[in-house]
Amino acid sequence: MSQMTKRALVQSLKELLTEKPLDKITVTDLTEHCGVNRMTFYYHFKDIYDLVEWACVESAARALAGQKTYDTWQQGFLQILQAVQKDKVFFTKVYHSISREHLESYLYSLTYDLMIGVVEEKAAGMTVRPEDKEFIANFYKYAFVGLTLEWVRTGMKDDPAALVERVSTLIHGDITKSLNACRIDKE
Repeated sequence: MSQMTKRALVQSLKELLTEKPLDKITVTDLTEHCGVNRMTFYYHFKDIYDLVEWACVESAARALAGQKTYDTWQQGFLQILQAVQKDKVFFTKVYHSISREHLESYLYSLTYDLMIGVVEEKAAGMTVRPEDKEFIANFYKYAFVGLTLEWVRTGMKDDPAALVERVSTLIHGDITKSLNACRIDKE
């Protein structure tokens, strides 16, 4: 029941975002639209921005589902872009609101999770310090999120598959190259 209530609140938020900006939506607007009382909202979320963050995390979990390997990272990144595009109004309104940092935080977390899986896989058999692996994953995280935010800012006009293909072409083999440069088990 708890997950259903949270999803209903997210759906109400998405519907209200088609009518007005995020910073003009109140908890009262949400609860009236959803048909729940204010205490139910506050039982699940501390404020509307907490609801936004939860919606982003839920979307992330569905988008990445198992796509965290070197052979599947492109599919994972594509699924992230497709999830954002599917909820275009929601993500565009969040991007253009004062809670943009929630969208950025969501994308950073999601993309880091994707990239650290790839880095760990490619580091198998190598001795690479954990901080170097984290640095490599963070480097790609910032690149991917920067591209994604620019894509959102410009209205998501480019085809997500084409964007992923361009990124894939640019970085092909570079993760392994970076890991080899950071190895501490080589001569």
